[in-house]
Amino acid sequence: MISIKRRTLVVLLLVAAALGAGAVTWGTETADVGKPFRVLPAGMQARVIPAALPVPSGSFAQVAETVAPAVININTVTRGALGRTPIEEFFGEEFFRRFFGEVPEREQQQRSLGSGVIVDPSGIALTNAHVVERATDIEAVTADGKKHKAKLIGVDRRTDLAVLRLQGGGPYPAASLGDSDKIKVGDWVLAIGSPFGLQQTVTAGIISAKGRSLGGGPFDDFLQTDAAINPGNSGGPLVNMSGEVVGINSAILSRSGGNVGIGFSIPANMARRIYTELVAKGKVTRGWLGVSIQPLTPELATSFGLREAKGVLISDVVQDSPAEKAGIAAGDIITNFDTKKVDNPQDLQKVVALTPPGKGVPVTVWRDKTHKTMEIKIGDTPDDTVALKSNNRGKNMLGLELRPITPEVARQLNLRGTEGVVVVRVEEDGAAAEAGLQRGDVIREVNRQRVRSMQDFERATRDLKEGDRVTLLLQRGSQALYVAFTVARG
Repeated sequence: MISIKRRTLVVLLLVAAALGAGAVTWGTETADVGKPFRVLPAGMQARVIPAALPVPSGSFAQVAETVAPAVININTVTRGALGRTPIEEFFGEEFFRRFFGEVPEREQQQRSLGSGVIVDPSGIALTNAHVVERATDIEAVTADGKKHKAKLIGVDRRTDLAVLRLQGGGPYPAASLGDSDKIKVGDWVLAIGSPFGLQQTVTAGIISAKGRSLGGGPFDDFLQTDAAINPGNSGGPLVNMSGEVVGINSAILSRSGGNVGIGFSIPANMARRIYTELVAKGKVTRGWLGVSIQPLTPELATSFGLREAKGVLISDVVQDSPAEKAGIAAGDIITNFDTKKVDNPQDLQKVVALTPPGKGVPVTVWRDKTHKTMEIKIGDTPDDTVALKSNNRGKNMLGLELRPITPEVARQLNLRGTEGVVVVRVEEDGAAAEAGLQRGDVIREVNRQRVRSMQDFERATRDLKEGDRVTLLLQRGSQALYVAFTVARG
């Protein structure tokens, strides 16, 4: 015979299981199903949280129905001249012209497909740059099956976003862009698009992470989701439970090419700013400092006299850049930008990019073991094709074989002058090798002392002893880099 207490417990367990409960909350306490229950205080009722039911109705249908009419399937055609046939290669075009007249021009067509979402009733739609940037013809198929020609308004390759305008047939059903900053890890989302050409496919998942960088550049700031995203979903919307677009699906992490539960979306707030500028001006403007930066490791922080490895180390300054004009120098550590703390390079890149060109902002740097604040007038990011001339030259050190830089060595290493010393051999298993020094590195500074010659290097390292900290400014190719390590004990 089951006791009253045991019977009550069994009933509670059955109720929780029937409701699909992943957890049962007692007042403010949460206990996993299967673990001992806590006794409820008098007058309180248990709140059962059904993890399997993301919305009050228990269905995503209303959210999907709200957004789906604004989702489009994108077909693109890329035309290009075909290469010559083997016979034409053998005889040559002149042979064919002589006997058959002009050789007819032939073209090949490459077709691809993706997704997009209309965000303005006039027909403005967002998709990925990689879906449309090489297309000669773009066709958008709306949810009702109608086909529309689309014009490419603008592309931002740095964020993989493109803006289209559908031609004729408006007004169009449009989705609302939400506030992607407000979405949280664990929130439910839907991905809508045309995976493998299957138009109007809806998949569900959650936000797995925010602020993801995929190594594609300083403007990576993706939302990560486990909602199924596959080839063809590119450019489609990621939607929250209010029916708002919080992201534009852009990439997946997969060895097979199919979904493995790791997808990435461009945040809606970033997409809104970019598409607004592309529509209004035809290009995107971003703030620019004109510096090369690197993470501040604990070893580097110690060598520069900082207690914590929080900040961004300047390894190089571009000539005539806003940073140089304001007095920023290699070896400075930026800790605050426009009153905002910057703990790592990604923090700095984001806040600089979002600063309007021409705006003056206060920047706090750590220099000579003290904080200094200076005003910098932010510039406009140069075009990717512009070659930037470095104002700084520098790099490497100890357990090393060094040589002076002769004019011939400078030519071989593509150096502007003969200042510094070049590393010709790095002792294996030494502290310098562990710090990353390489043959061909040029040492420009030792512990903030400038190195112009072998004599300067010897003078700067003369008093070093085992256990001392060494900070070197190196030049490796066109890159300036600081390294720090401890002189090895014998």
